[in-house]
Amino acid sequence: MGEAKRRKSLGLPPKKYKSKSKSDQSPRLFKWLPITVNQKNSLIKLSIKASWYGIGGLILLWVVVRLIGPAAGWWTPADSL
Repeated sequence: MGEAKRRKSLGLPPKKYKSKSKSDQSPRLFKWLPITVNQKNSLIKLSIKASWYGIGGLILLWVVVRLIGPAAGWWTPADSL
């Protein structure tokens, strides 16, 4: 027997599910804009994290181009000729 049938046979009301996201209770940033305050904060955190990954990737690329590539003999830097 399913949960709904069991609750119905016992005379209980249907099960109420809790909302998983907190953005439903968060107020909107502007009345005409469908973005809540929690969504704005999440976007800011995501952009900060993405920028740090970008900085790390840029440093890794610089190390490969400047140090690993010439040491492995893949290419010669133009300023060391």
